[in-house]
Amino acid sequence: MTTKVAIVGATGTMGTLAAGLIEANPEFSVFASLGSKDSFDGMLGADLVLDVTVPGVSQSVVDFAVSHGINVLVGTSGWSGDRILALEHLLRATPDVGVVIVPNFSMGSVLATAFAAMAAQFYDSIEIIEAHSASKLDSPSGTAVRTAELMAAARSGVGPVSAPHTDQRARGQQVASVPIHSLRLQGVIAKQDVVFGGTGEVLTLSHETISSSAYEAGMLLALQAARTATGVTVGLDRVIDLPKLLAARTAADPQRGDEKWAPVPEQVSGQAARVTSA
Repeated sequence: MTTKVAIVGATGTMGTLAAGLIEANPEFSVFASLGSKDSFDGMLGADLVLDVTVPGVSQSVVDFAVSHGINVLVGTSGWSGDRILALEHLLRATPDVGVVIVPNFSMGSVLATAFAAMAAQFYDSIEIIEAHSASKLDSPSGTAVRTAELMAAARSGVGPVSAPHTDQRARGQQVASVPIHSLRLQGVIAKQDVVFGGTGEVLTLSHETISSSAYEAGMLLALQAARTATGVTVGLDRVIDLPKLLAARTAADPQRGDEKWAPVPEQVSGQAARVTSA
């Protein structure tokens, strides 16, 4: 059965991308294409609402859809922890309705965030630099906020990061003790660097989106999940159950024993050494 999707924010970049993606997939069809200022009544009759509006409109879209028993996929950033808690409280009265909030549909971005959370346990000095187009209204970005929150959660047994001189405005905005520096520039789609400082070394985890096509795979997965979701789900990592996937990939393969951890064969190592020295 085809899922009828009402796109709210259909005239924007993400809305246009979503419309093309939905029409190209036989699982979905575009039921309605609404602008941020259009009547919300246009959502009525849809199986799923895709919200790709702006922070000031997004909550109203979600409230309307939930009140009419329609599941929502939120692709709008700017949802604070307090707003998400309020949404969870609202959904207790409608347990069959689900809202999936995905600040960033890029698979590379969600992986970079997961890697940052893993690395955060080993460094006390961490800061985030994120850049988006000059038209992006909110800062810091939802991706940067989620990255900071996941790193803080990973450091729960270690403590907050070390961030000196945060009373100075140029030191960025602290989220979960992590300073975030936001750039809004023409010519940029999305870029995030998480910088880890250690004794005698600096590790930088960097991800950059160079085309909006990077969002297609993650958006399709999120649309599929949102159809049957209940409650509140936040992040593409939760949609694809990334922790479980990473654990499965890194677990030892019983068919190979310790072979996968064996050193590089001597002849290969020697070839590499000869190439390097040539």
